Amino acid sequence: MYSIVEAFKRAFDLILNLDPELLGIILLSFKVSGAALLIATALGIPAGTVIGLKRFPFRGITVSLMNTFMGLPPVVVGLFVYLLLSRSGPLGFMGLLYTPAAMIAAQTILAFPIVAALSHSAIVNIDPIIRQASLTLGATPFQVAITIIREARYGIMSGVIAAFGRVMAEVGAILIVGGNIARYTRVMTTTIALETDKGNFELALALGIILLTASLIINMALHLIQKKGNVHISQ
Repeated sequence: MYSIVEAFKRAFDLILNLDPELLGIILLSFKVSGAALLIATALGIPAGTVIGLKRFPFRGITVSLMNTFMGLPPVVVGLFVYLLLSRSGPLGFMGLLYTPAAMIAAQTILAFPIVAALSHSAIVNIDPIIRQASLTLGATPFQVAITIIREARYGIMSGVIAAFGRVMAEVGAILIVGGNIARYTRVMTTTIALETDKGNFELALALGIILLTASLIINMALHLIQKKGNVHISQ
């Protein structure tokens, strides 16, 4: 019992004293996940919009695949990216394996289907009258799309936040492609796994507290946005 209490005490000391190693790991975690989220959002929202508004062959299959990929196993994504970036892979000449860039690529693949699928869901649930009214008023297809995205903004924002929560908590894929290299590719989740195996519970607990706090904030933001979206729909 004493050892657990002591471990928590030392963990809080690391946080309160702004331990340099702790801060470096946290900063890299947010950099990697933030960059992956930005890329996934920039690609996912337009993809979800196009799939939601356009009619094209195999559209139903595309939607089914997109929804299926929301549950991609991280280790499978890590293996796929590893094979692409390894020396014998098609992108091996870029030398990106075991770098933050490889970790961003893996997390982008995990986040993209979530953003795209939830954006698509939000867009198809918008009242068709809004689209018809926009077209009647002479809006271009681009203007119509912007109008619908604006109406679906709460659902889209929920998808973005959900994707951020997924990549922040991810460990398998980035462990495979990042290598968990100290002061270079070591992020919160991989450090927790490593330090726990080493018996260094102070750092693992400190990072766990930070990760749980970030998860709580993400879920609170998601709840608030969904609540606003429900109010907006009822109005």
